[in-house]
Amino acid sequence: MREKILSAIDKNSKLTAKDLAAMLGSTEDEVAATIKDLEAETIICGYPTLINWDKTESEKVTALIEVKVTPQRGQGFDKIAERIYKFDEVESVYLMSGGFDLTVIIEGKSMKEVANFVSSKLAPMEAVLSTATHFVLKKYKEHGLPLVHESNDERMLITP
Repeated sequence: MREKILSAIDKNSKLTAKDLAAMLGSTEDEVAATIKDLEAETIICGYPTLINWDKTESEKVTALIEVKVTPQRGQGFDKIAERIYKFDEVESVYLMSGGFDLTVIIEGKSMKEVANFVSSKLAPMEAVLSTATHFVLKKYKEHGLPLVHESNDERMLITP
């Protein structure tokens, strides 16, 4: 039942225990207790809302930063990742395979704010060897949900 609850609320965190109980053929009390356990075990870490900021007046810039680091003796990448994710600007940090070690996703009010974060906070960290910043130009899908709606092309298809 735990996996089914997690799958359901992963796409719609507004589902109530009553809704989930009906979907899973369980009782509302069982579902509520399971969710409480999942929260206590930090399997459920929060309930964020997916917002399409492009449709608001708010100015936001999202950047993905590739970071190469020197792992710390006895702690690997964990301590460096922890120092990075504690910055308010940081939305996500991922350990990666391939040509760089960490992906850091940040949000700022402008490209200049992102550049200032990288140059004044991230790059000077003693374990950071290099960074490469990529700005997100448009988001099409996030958290498995589309942010743009498909347009129905009403034009007639003409083939030679």
